Amino acid sequence: MSIATQEARSATGRTQAPDPAQYRPGRPITDWTPEDPSFWQSTGKKVATRNLWIAVPALLVAFVVWQVWSITATNLKDVGFGFSQSQLFWLTAVPGITGGTARIFYTFLGPRIGQRRFTALSTVVLIVPLLWLGFAVQDTSTSYTTMVAIAALCGIGGANFSSSLANIGFFYPKQEKGNATGINGGLGNLGVSVVQLLTPILITSSVLAIGAGQKKANGSEIYLQNAAFVWVPVLIVLAAIAWFGQNDLKVASTPFSRQKIIFKRKHTWLMTWLYVGTFGSFIGFAAALPLLIKTTFPAYSVATYAWMGPALGALARWAGGWIADKLGGARVTILSFVGMAASIIGVITFLPVGSDQGSFQGFFLCFLAAFFFSGVGNGSTFRQIPVIFRGQHLKGLTEGTPEHAAALKQTEMESGAVTGFTAAIAAYGFFFIPAMFANFAVTSAMWGFVGFYASCVVVAWWYYARQGAEAPS
Repeated sequence: MSIATQEARSATGRTQAPDPAQYRPGRPITDWTPEDPSFWQSTGKKVATRNLWIAVPALLVAFVVWQVWSITATNLKDVGFGFSQSQLFWLTAVPGITGGTARIFYTFLGPRIGQRRFTALSTVVLIVPLLWLGFAVQDTSTSYTTMVAIAALCGIGGANFSSSLANIGFFYPKQEKGNATGINGGLGNLGVSVVQLLTPILITSSVLAIGAGQKKANGSEIYLQNAAFVWVPVLIVLAAIAWFGQNDLKVASTPFSRQKIIFKRKHTWLMTWLYVGTFGSFIGFAAALPLLIKTTFPAYSVATYAWMGPALGALARWAGGWIADKLGGARVTILSFVGMAASIIGVITFLPVGSDQGSFQGFFLCFLAAFFFSGVGNGSTFRQIPVIFRGQHLKGLTEGTPEHAAALKQTEMESGAVTGFTAAIAAYGFFFIPAMFANFAVTSAMWGFVGFYASCVVVAWWYYARQGAEAPS
């Protein structure tokens, strides 16, 4: 046995080989030491990979449910619903309130209950708002209040992100956390693009329709219920796969009484500020862009363009985590905010003003750049969190000692909780960005975003990137 392995086993208190039966699909795991190289190569990597790739599609479809209103709302007036433009923006914003709020609870419940059980249960409950939505859109007399209630329930799909990221983080060693959370979060985020790309196709298919179609003013018929009903069997299958294929990681189970210590950590709030800037922008722009295109550049097809930005941002998240593992999270985070600020200034430049019709091509390319940099920042900030907390808790401790082992366990617990909590608060970007477009001029809202990104650059540089920074990451 190597010296590194001996030290890892000593640090975790392991005196004998673990029972291999506990690592089978569907079993609870009580012995998990990913920082032990021998364990990771022989057992841990395979188990972690299986849990990750079951989590990804479940999270992707949860994002579909969360974002289904971003496209559904653009079609309601066309089939006879008498909602104002402001009301439609509010319908796209409401899921952000419930998604962000539910994420706070899911952050602490997920690791407590376990990856397997929580993924299965949080996936299957999303069937309820989809069924309600499918029936409601078939009746143009459905009240606005009812639609708001459905949108609020759909928002619960966004909460799955916090529990999924917090859970998956426990499975991986330090050097692979950035890549693992980048894959999970990035491919999960692709649900935004999936719903925006597929919904315009699904609602035109009479083959998939359950119920009557809705007539548009031009005489064509669409089936808005397809946007909801088609995902119901998918959710059932994914919940079953999670139940029978994942594992509950018992070493990650921590009562809230211990997790609440994160609210006293300064870096919890600083990293939350930064993640609001990255993920909050990504999800808020994704929710608002379809209606923004339709109202600002009505000659251009929402179905053709809206999905591209979220897709680019989701894939960039994966790259952001990987690059941050190589170059350092803080540097990449600063780059992302500078890029986002420059991109939004570009969007402002190409907006219509008075008799100037603006440039859709310039507007859209700059928005694509904003999505790209937000995705990179999503990956880099999540890489920063475990690095920051390891640095804070392990400073001055000797590897292999009981004190080091206890601090390492505390680090893992706090990093997972902070990851989930920052994601919860950032999810409110889903609400605030469409709400700002509903209540303020688009240009004014955009300049507000630029100012916020500037503050994020200052925070990231001062605390994490400059020479002599308090918590280099």
